[in-house]
Amino acid sequence: MTDQYVPKLRRRFLEDMRIKGLQPKTQTMYLRAMRDFTRFLGHAPDSATPEELRAFQLDMKERGVGAPTFNNRLTVLSFFYASTCLRPEMKRHMRYQRAAKKIPVVLSAEEVARIIEAAPGPGLRYRAAFSVAYGGGLRASEVTHLKVVDIDSDRMLIRIEQGKGRKDRQVMLSPNLLGLLRDYYREARPRGWMFPGRNRIDPISTRQFNRAFGVACDFAEIKKQVSPHTLRHSFATHLLESGTDIRIIQVLLGHAKLETTTVYTKVATKTIQDVTSPLDLLANRKAGSG
Repeated sequence: MTDQYVPKLRRRFLEDMRIKGLQPKTQTMYLRAMRDFTRFLGHAPDSATPEELRAFQLDMKERGVGAPTFNNRLTVLSFFYASTCLRPEMKRHMRYQRAAKKIPVVLSAEEVARIIEAAPGPGLRYRAAFSVAYGGGLRASEVTHLKVVDIDSDRMLIRIEQGKGRKDRQVMLSPNLLGLLRDYYREARPRGWMFPGRNRIDPISTRQFNRAFGVACDFAEIKKQVSPHTLRHSFATHLLESGTDIRIIQVLLGHAKLETTTVYTKVATKTIQDVTSPLDLLANRKAGSG
């Protein structure tokens, strides 16, 4: 890219992302993907040919780039050519990969209790934060960006402002969780952010939240490969196992499609265990006839 042309193209790309309403974190990911593509080309990406786009996809495949990253980069390029360059025909040359479908790792109720109990101090901050994640099925970023005013004790709801996909939603606030949050509030006296960082101006970061969760898992001797998002998976699975309608779980999780929520039917072991095998039914029938 020439020194005069790059800023102009980059500026337009940034403007298009702002028009679309992409979050800063997503914008950073988009810029990183475009930088990788530009380095591969060795020239301005707006003049890339279909053959060069094909070669880039082949290069990613040969380097063993995983399907999620592969597809994310194509999504960025699709946006770039459709919005910034006005070359939508380039999308015809993008070949998305089929990602392997993996069922989520889920913690047992006893394991969740051990993690919450092992939350690092001082104080109740991370114990309360982990409890919110599990008790409401929140993502890590949703927990860290909770505000005090988001806790509605009158209606027993937690308001999630601008969650994934820039969507607001409400989740349950259980009496036990409310009691813990009140204890935490009396102890920490948070203002603004429910879980403020050290400077009390900004919330705790997702990195801090992840690190604290890892410490708790080590102390609780959790052997599974887990992350804070596992609390959300466990929330959904445990609700399903207790008989909650999957469409209600969809609303609580903020899933746009029911198909996304149905993955938890594959890990709801209690539901599976409660089903009688047809082999047992056959055996019972034989025993009854004898």
